[in-house]
Amino acid sequence: MTGPAHREKKLKAARRLAEAASIGIAFPLALVIGYLWGSGMDKLFGTEPYLTYIFSGFGIVAGFVNAVRVALRLSREEDEG
Repeated sequence: MTGPAHREKKLKAARRLAEAASIGIAFPLALVIGYLWGSGMDKLFGTEPYLTYIFSGFGIVAGFVNAVRVALRLSREEDEG
């Protein structure tokens, strides 16, 4: 049971775990990038706080979209393997 097939299976499981853990980093990062981008645009155009709200919303949506994509991909890989 310690042959190449077992090792391959463990590597795939570790990869899936790392991808799932990346959601915890990617979601807040998308929100922070959206907030900072909107804040910078507000300062540039003098439209405070509207663009900050809009781009923060874009960051939240991007975080959710990324989380769903990763979850679907992991689910598909789990079904295949």
